Amino acid sequence: MAQLSDNIEQFIKELMSEDAHIELRRNELAQHFGCAPSQINYVLATRFSVDHGYIIESRRGGGGYVRIVRMQTRGEENLLESLLKRVGNSVDEETAGAIISNLYERKLVTKNEALLMKSAVSRNALALPISAKDVLRAAVFRNMLMQVFKNHEEAKRDDV
Repeated sequence: MAQLSDNIEQFIKELMSEDAHIELRRNELAQHFGCAPSQINYVLATRFSVDHGYIIESRRGGGGYVRIVRMQTRGEENLLESLLKRVGNSVDEETAGAIISNLYERKLVTKNEALLMKSAVSRNALALPISAKDVLRAAVFRNMLMQVFKNHEEAKRDDV
């Protein structure tokens, strides 16, 4: 099932490679991949969420469609602000991982940096009760996000 989800995700991302949004018919996509429409819903919910940098709009019914919009920010400061707001005072491992993947896709962090960040916010790295883990994870993650953007800004200044 994971391979099918990966294939559907890759297919959609290839369709979006040059556009900030696309419209798809869920049933046609399911037919193309030989799966149930619920599998398409699963991929959209888990791989194209706000944490991953997308907004999903859908209309049900006979002429229904799914519109996937890649979120555009008006600058890195706004992106950092939105991410810090999203993390807040508590964040779970899955949400933090999605945000890190989004940073990697935007080329704000390298693959190694993304792996290190995911390791630092993993449940194994935080030996605390579950409720305290999310609070500590958020504090650590907010600091990592601020450093990523500081490094990115400094790199841009060095290139000039």
